[in-house]
Amino acid sequence: MMNMKKIGILGGTFDPPHIGHLIIADQILHKCGLDEIRFMPNYIPPHKEKQTNTTVKDRLHMLELAIEGHDRFKIETIELERKEKSYTYDTMVILKEKEPDHQFFFLIGGDMVDYLPKWHRIDELMEIVQFIAVHRPTYEGKTEYPVKFVDIPEIHLSSSVIRQKIGNGESVKYLLKDSIIQYIEENGLYGKR
Repeated sequence: MMNMKKIGILGGTFDPPHIGHLIIADQILHKCGLDEIRFMPNYIPPHKEKQTNTTVKDRLHMLELAIEGHDRFKIETIELERKEKSYTYDTMVILKEKEPDHQFFFLIGGDMVDYLPKWHRIDELMEIVQFIAVHRPTYEGKTEYPVKFVDIPEIHLSSSVIRQKIGNGESVKYLLKDSIIQYIEENGLYGKR
């Protein structure tokens, strides 16, 4: 009998993955006693992907660079493989079927807590995963759902702000790992001048 692993899932576009993602993942890993965190890049339909000049391969490679050296960070590619808009509910059903012995936790920002009632099949989703939320300023973060809140250092960072900075030729040092900055420069991503 395999021992039950506690696995946190952090979804996002990770375009690019930044230190905010890593801090959230690491803090929750330790504060909630999880065994591993899986970064789950979502599938961006080709027409939307055109908004940035990155490919799925770029996003995956940057994620690999981001989690390098952390033995309890992994990448979950299930949504990329399905190549369609995935609801969290459908994804988690598949993961539970593949790994019935594991307990899954879904990590969200406080901004998402306010939207939970609108999530696809939210009541059934609550049956199969435990939500863990990090507080986000300016959001209520009040919910009827059994969401576990975790206080972590607040980082006001978003991938879109970083893309904008890169496009404007501004420094993003310390916002991204050096290896990712180098990859972005070498591949001319985000309109790097």
